[in-house]
Order: sequence, then structure tokens, then C-alpha cells
Amino acid sequence: MFDELEKLLEDYKNAKIGFEQAIEALKKIPFENLGFARVDHHREMRKGIPEAIFGMGKTPEQIVEIVRSMSAKNSNVLITRTNLEVYEKVKEQFPAAKFHPASGTIAIRNREGYTGKGKILIISAGTADIPIAEEAAVTADLFGNETEVLHDVGVAGLHRLLADMDLIRSARVIIVAAGMEGALPSVVAGLVSVPVIGVPTSMGYGTHFNGVAPLLAMLNSCAGIAVVNVDNGYGAAQIASLINHL
Repeated sequence: MFDELEKLLEDYKNAKIGFEQAIEALKKIPFENLGFARVDHHREMRKGIPEAIFGMGKTPEQIVEIVRSMSAKNSNVLITRTNLEVYEKVKEQFPAAKFHPASGTIAIRNREGYTGKGKILIISAGTADIPIAEEAAVTADLFGNETEVLHDVGVAGLHRLLADMDLIRSARVIIVAAGMEGALPSVVAGLVSVPVIGVPTSMGYGTHFNGVAPLLAMLNSCAGIAVVNVDNGYGAAQIASLINHL
């Protein structure tokens, strides 16, 4: 990778390639191979967001090595779907690490400041949806966005949502996490003129089918919403961040 960088810089200095060509070439420079993982340091340049570490299936030691690799590049580090044991191992090496127990996420902020154009609002229909909403909020914040949260404003008591319309209308992008019948994203989308991203959650009874019922309800919305996979707060925040940086 460094040989490629040196050659690229040399070609640019010698005017063999122009600025735009150099930027395009930089986007293609590869990853750091740790043996068990190939860390994509240039994802933020290509996509506008850094790589995240999916914690499930990885050992604490593997996660620590990936964090070390990313931190060496001054990247903000996000670990999703992890636990206190992993956090304690990471915290030993990286004191800035912060654990969010509701969502099982770890955030390490190596760069300060917000670069998004506006605010991302994360709404949860019920208290049981907070873990997914928190994953979205932590992700959006770490990806450089001002974020706010609004919890427990589901359609069973719609007056709770309407009481916060000033906050809702102040957002540039809105994420709505909802289980049960999954109606809240459609309601929110009918009240605002900004993108709304629905996150179906696996909270619900019987024929809720662990999130399939709200997923189908959101996909069938006539209010014009985007929909991510069940419990995918990270994916919703990723899309919201890209929109907020346009």
C-alpha cells in the first residue's frame, strides 16, 4: 500500500497525473491485512463513512487488533452488537472507549466535530425499541452528525408525538424504530418534508413474526419512506448520515 502511495505522489509531483486522477487512484488503494481481517482504511474516502466493526462472531482479541489498526489512522471507531466483556478489553487499550449497554455498541471518538449539514432525529415508537434507536443514534453521532432522540411516542398515544412537532420539523433526516404493527414511520412521514427511514424491530407478539410484520407494513407504506432490515439501526444511521452530508 505504501509503495503505491509513494508512486502516486511521485507521479502527481511530476505532473504525470492530475489532481482528479490522483484522488481517484487514492480511492482504490487497498486495505490493511491483519490475517483474520482486512481493514478498509479508505472506506470513508470512497463512501463518506468509515468502516464499522460488527462484534458478533469476533473474539475480544480480534476486535482489539482491528480497533488498533483503525485508531492508528485517526478514524472514529464503532463496534456494534458486542458486550461488556469486549468493552473491558477495549477500554484497557483505548481509554476513550465508551460503552452503550442498551444497544451493545462501543464508540471511540478519535476526531471531534460535526460535518453533517443538519440534525438527524431518531424516534422510537416504544421503550422496547430503544436499543435499536440507540444503535442508530450512536452511529449517526460518531459519523459526524448532530443527533437528537425522541422516545416512546408510538401510535397508541399519538398526542405524545404531536407534542414534539417543533423538534420533529427541525430535523434534516428522521429515523423511526418501531415494532408491533410498525405504523409510526408512515405517520411521521406524513407530517414532514424530509427523508424518513423506517427500522422495523423484533419487538412484538405472535403474528408479529420477530419483525416481519412491521417490515411488511413499512414496505407497504404510502407515505414515502425508506426501510432497512429488521433491527438494523446501524444501517439506518449509515443512510441518514450519507443524506445529511449531501
